[in-house]
Amino acid sequence: MTPDPDSHPPHLHDPHPRRPCPPCPHLRLDTADGIATVTLSNPAKRNAMTPAMWRELPRLLRRCAADTDVRALVLTGDGDTFCAGADISALTEGDEASKGLAVAAEDALAGFPKPTVAAVRGYCVGGGCQLAAACDLRFAAEEAFFGVTPARLGIVYPPSSTQRLVSLVGPSTAKYLLFSAELIDAGRALRTGLVDEVLPGAELGKRVAEFARVLVSRSRLTQAAAKEFAAGPAEAERVAYWARQARESGEAAEGVAAFLERREPRFGWAPGD
Repeated sequence: MTPDPDSHPPHLHDPHPRRPCPPCPHLRLDTADGIATVTLSNPAKRNAMTPAMWRELPRLLRRCAADTDVRALVLTGDGDTFCAGADISALTEGDEASKGLAVAAEDALAGFPKPTVAAVRGYCVGGGCQLAAACDLRFAAEEAFFGVTPARLGIVYPPSSTQRLVSLVGPSTAKYLLFSAELIDAGRALRTGLVDEVLPGAELGKRVAEFARVLVSRSRLTQAAAKEFAAGPAEAERVAYWARQARESGEAAEGVAAFLERREPRFGWAPGD
């Protein structure tokens, strides 16, 4: 008897084929040309942050801070969403300690010593908005939405996060976001100061990469001092420290020489010099 070429042994037929398991939530770090890109990846839950992800972020930031080849950092989300906030299923498990993880991660990001840019697509909500606000700059796609949503859950928003939000958008807009938990679109976020640039979604990646390359080309001395001074009043000893660094680094002389010679400057100062 000639076997039917279209037939298969019964054991090869699975009436209920298994779907591939979604990838585990994680953070991905890629570095190239002086730029570190940290991607929040939990696509099954719109990149919601799990406790493990919150814990991992400060570790990645310490690694990037110690890497002398890294000059700037971009924070983004996997796919078409930045971050939908904290993974609520983890919060309902009764792990009170996990609620402080977001603040620790946010503070680590705000204290990162090099320029940071959040590249925002889709939803940037709750803990995701905390992370974006902790970056130095935020570039958003036109279809992005932003929200600070603790009032939906009866959560008291952390003092440091509240103050950071107020410093970006002012007291009135901060209260609007915190009291209502309403989402605002990218246009309103731009008008209130929550974001710095809004672009068509197809152009966001290109613009962020272009701007990150600009950051890499500039003086790290200027950037580091400006970031520290922008964070709050500087003590006299820190002002003296940066004045000494400026005198001894030769950065200004190189910048002026490059301008006069119509060439790109070759700034050499690095943290620890």
